[in-house]
Amino acid sequence: MNAKRLSDPGGMLPLTAAVFSILLALAGSEKHGYAIMKEVSLDEGGAVSMGPGTLYGSLDRMLKASLIEETDLTDNDRRRYYRITRFGAEVLAAETSRLSRAIRSARRKGVLKEARP
Repeated sequence: MNAKRLSDPGGMLPLTAAVFSILLALAGSEKHGYAIMKEVSLDEGGAVSMGPGTLYGSLDRMLKASLIEETDLTDNDRRRYYRITRFGAEVLAAETSRLSRAIRSARRKGVLKEARP
């Protein structure tokens, strides 16, 4: 990745569904891989199923892009815990804003109806 992408949250967009879901899962607290997979599935109502290959490949790329970092937290020798970085939070906010604008546009054009409570 080039330096501009690593210093400009907008340069990282659009995020893949996996990266967006992982960042969102980590926005609440530090988690290990299996907990991330479970939260992604719960947050998406089961619509997104993330296997280990997708999860750990994404985590590796996200570590390299400084979106997340490993923590010192451990509960056994095998689990690695991750947390979102400040840059990762900025990227998550930028992507959320981008998606929000897209949803507003889709509603204006009648593509997406207003959600009813």
